Amino acid sequence: MTQLSSSERPAWKLPLILLTVSLLVWFGFQTVQLFFERKNLLSVTGSFQSAVQEAQKLRTQLETLITKTAELAKQGNTSAKKAVEELEQKGIPIQAGTPPLK
Repeated sequence: MTQLSSSERPAWKLPLILLTVSLLVWFGFQTVQLFFERKNLLSVTGSFQSAVQEAQKLRTQLETLITKTAELAKQGNTSAKKAVEELEQKGIPIQAGTPPLK
């Protein structure tokens, strides 16, 4: 067995230090990347919120229009009856007096 002199260091310390430093740098890099990706995702989500609100308003208006048309058809309006029949032919069942689906 050879004795290590006081100036020599064991061979496993340097690779362990390099591995630890490289892991810390890698995890730090990944953390920063994830932070920026999350920030970008929140920005994109925020920009779509106004479009979603507009779509919901249009859907409500369309449902109201369909309900009122069905009511007119039930009262005997021939144009409304034709519109309801065409909508039903296209696969949109209409029933007067039912609340719109949400």
